[in-house]
Amino acid sequence: MFFNSRSISFLISTLLVVVTYFITQYLLDLTRIESFTILLSEFILVFLLCFVSFEWLFFQEFRKIYKVFDRFNFETKDINPSLSYSRKMSQDIYTFAQSKQQEIQKLKQLETFRKEFLADISHELKTPIFSAQGFIHTLLDGAINDPNVRDRFLSKAAKSLDQLDSLIQDLIIISQLETGNIKIEPEAFDLKLLVQELFDLLEPKRKLRNTSFKTNTSGNSTTVFADLNRISQVLKNLIDNAVKYGKDNGSVTVKIDELEDIIKISIKDDGNGIPEEHLDKIFRRFYRVEKSRSREMGGTGLGLAIVKHIIEAHNSNISVQSTINQGTEFQFELQKG
Repeated sequence: MFFNSRSISFLISTLLVVVTYFITQYLLDLTRIESFTILLSEFILVFLLCFVSFEWLFFQEFRKIYKVFDRFNFETKDINPSLSYSRKMSQDIYTFAQSKQQEIQKLKQLETFRKEFLADISHELKTPIFSAQGFIHTLLDGAINDPNVRDRFLSKAAKSLDQLDSLIQDLIIISQLETGNIKIEPEAFDLKLLVQELFDLLEPKRKLRNTSFKTNTSGNSTTVFADLNRISQVLKNLIDNAVKYGKDNGSVTVKIDELEDIIKISIKDDGNGIPEEHLDKIFRRFYRVEKSRSREMGGTGLGLAIVKHIIEAHNSNISVQSTINQGTEFQFELQKG
């Protein structure tokens, strides 16, 4: 043990005997023989009683406690385990409170997002519904008897209903993607061939703006291993946007680069570009940089959100770079087939 308990017991007992003897001498006027007799008695009684008490009762129990701490490898300086326990409890409580605070913050953000989403979807649904409703009621009020007005209003009502159908279809797709109900079914296919098919599909829109389509490839292979239908949806959306927001008489370039294990794809236009403050928001649902112009050109405001989910479902990410008056470029990567 780190001290001699018997020595301490002996010293304390002797001190008590001496103190008791002098007190007795002071209070009682004793002869030398009487003093010797009392001193001997005190030594036998007080010394033995104190020594036994300290040694057997106090230090023996103290040694037991010390052995318990020593068994669990506690240091003697950490003789008060409640201190470290309270510190651990405080740390646990702090960690728990911090995690709950983060959960509360996330729930608040989700609640805000939910309210914004409901407001956006209500507005987006209201626009084509009210438009079609107005044209049809006008026809029912008598305009149907005028062939020119009837055909024109029916055409506009049909266009509004087509827009509503596209919006609902996109909402269904993005909901399925977010909940994981749509499974990605990868297969090997030629990406360059798919791009050419999409160019042919978008030929009427290209002619309206006299846009030129270009394809640049590097490497020996343009084969990817991905979901053909979903990647076709991604490329169609990005090329269509490049035509819509590019310049008249401009160009849209699809670049396919073969790397070690991946194929890197980029879609670039030469339009007005996207302001920097909008770049981190364009993949949000219903977000439009120019709302009035976007609605004039059609679209549901969900295209880029769907693109982002499809690319992420392929364990990849999509990025965007844009310079004002120089154009915008979207990039993503797919596994090589």
